[in-house]
This record gives sequence, structure tokens and C-alpha cells, in this order.
Amino acid sequence: MKKIFYILSIAFIGLAFNVVPVKDYVAVTGKITNPTSDFLMIQSRSFSKKIQVKQDGTFSDTLKVEAGYYRLSDGSEALNLYLKNGYELELTLDTKEFDASIVFQGMGAEANNYLASKNLLLNTFFDEDSLFELDKIGFDKKVNEGSQILTTSLANAKKLDPIFIEKEKKDVSAIVNYYSESYNDNHYLKTVLVKGAKAPKFMYYENYNGGKTSLEDLKGKYVYIDVWATWCGPCKGEIPFLKEIEKAYHSKNIEFVSISVDELKDHDKWKQMVKEKELTGVQLYSDKSWASQFVKDFRISGIPRFILVDPQGDIVTADAPRPSSKELKTLLAELLK
Repeated sequence: MKKIFYILSIAFIGLAFNVVPVKDYVAVTGKITNPTSDFLMIQSRSFSKKIQVKQDGTFSDTLKVEAGYYRLSDGSEALNLYLKNGYELELTLDTKEFDASIVFQGMGAEANNYLASKNLLLNTFFDEDSLFELDKIGFDKKVNEGSQILTTSLANAKKLDPIFIEKEKKDVSAIVNYYSESYNDNHYLKTVLVKGAKAPKFMYYENYNGGKTSLEDLKGKYVYIDVWATWCGPCKGEIPFLKEIEKAYHSKNIEFVSISVDELKDHDKWKQMVKEKELTGVQLYSDKSWASQFVKDFRISGIPRFILVDPQGDIVTADAPRPSSKELKTLLAELLK
């Protein structure tokens, strides 16, 4: 009996020594077909890492992360990731069919393949261009159908981290709540603030260069409006691209107007940032921040928000492409040719 116990003890000790410790980092490798940049960016609110992409499209790196959601960007395209130390992910994708071509392999692949398929479902059932044009009955039906498919997809996914599952259940609820709560404003945007409708006006906004400026003062030109604030990170991220667009079209029949919705207590911050960042175009300060009539009339609930008005004061688009997007260059090239 003692001999058997001794043999079992030795066996258990051997097993203990053979346990592979969990790595304290994420290993990320893969290949990008038709890459649009020579590097990838992986980011969260508190994390940022640049990963070099070789000429053949391959990449490899390690990251020490907090378990959670991250964003991987290749140029203007991006995908969501769920990362956790110990994961060993291999990613392949083709930028020409970005969302549809995403495939993960290795440890952690299940969660990330789920996120990729979830994104495709969101694009199908929560396409804002068509969703908010529906009447309330049609809208509710579409949202409920999408919610059920997302819930079923999550339930059918295999080998998912229980913590990840709980996060995703909450996210499905958050998605449904977001679209339901924003229906009225967005339905108005899609059905009333349409191309050709008279644009709501801003009047007598403070101009950084002195005096007051109204939309009416700019009649006769296209007006590209950027609604922003000094505290808004994504707004500031668009500044370099906006400067490029302004430079490219400085001799064309268009004015670039930036309207700050900073609160009164941040008025001096606005003036300071305009000066320090050497912001060009027409720099205006809204009269009542988020309570401004212009903000209300255009149903602006988030920034940055971009609006394009034609020389007659009619709406071209109440939700214009961002300066960083290819779509804006295409749109302006067509209008200002």
C-alpha cells in the first residue's frame, strides 16, 4: 500500500511540474492581404500599441493587457477584439472584403470570431441609413429581430469565457436601448432633415477673428460645418484631416466652419485651442452650447458631427462624412468640380 501511495505521489508531482504557466501577455500574429498601412494600431481607452506590418502583409507582436475590449485599426478600417493575457491569436483578413474576411485561430479565437460575426449581423440589422427611415412599428420589429439573432448567436457559440458571455449579454441590451432611445431624433434626421430641405440656421455666433457670424452670411457658397468641443478626443483627431481638406479646397466655392459647443466656463479653452492648434477656416462659438437652437434643430446628440449645406442654404447632407473618410473627398470632388 505504501508503495502504491509513493508511486501515485511521484506521478502527481510529475504532473504538477508539467503544468504550463499562463503567459502574462497576448501573442498576436497574422497576415493582412492588401494592407492599407504599414502598421496596425491596437487601442482601448487606456492602451495603445503600434504593430509594424511587413511588406508581405505579415505581423507579429506581444502585448500585456487588461482583459477586455480593444480596437484594431488598419488605416480607416477597424475591428473589435477581446484580449486577455494568455491568448495566442492568429488573424487573417483581406482589406478589400474587410468585415467578411476576418478569421481568427488559436487560443482566444472563439470570442474574437464571435465578435466578427456579430459585427456582420449589426451591419445587417442595425444599418442606420435604412433602420431610422422605418416607421415605429417597422423599426421595433427590425430591432427585436436583430436582438433575438444576436442572443441566439451568443448562446450557440462554443467555448466562450463566462466573463465574456456576461459582457456580451449586457452589450446586446445596451445596443437595443441605444437604438430605441435615439429613434425619434434619428428618424427626424432621416425623414425631415433630408437633401434639398432648408437647413436650420445658426445666427450671430461669436467669430474667433472678431464680430458675429450667421449661416446667412455664407450664402452663395457650400458650407461644411464641423460641430466639436475642446474636450472631445475624436473631434481633435479629425483636425489634421480637416486642415488637409481646407488646404485642398481653399480656392473653391466652399467655406469650412467649425462650431464649438463648449460650455461658457470653457470659452477661454476654446480660444486657446484655436490659437495653439492654428485652426483655420471660420471658427465660431455657439451661443448656448448644447442648448443652442441650431444644435436642437439638427438633432445633434453626439460629436463630432458634420453637416454640408449648398449655396442656396439647402441641406446636402445633415450627417456628412468625416474629414478622415474617403467619402468626403469623393463628395466634394463631385460638387466642386
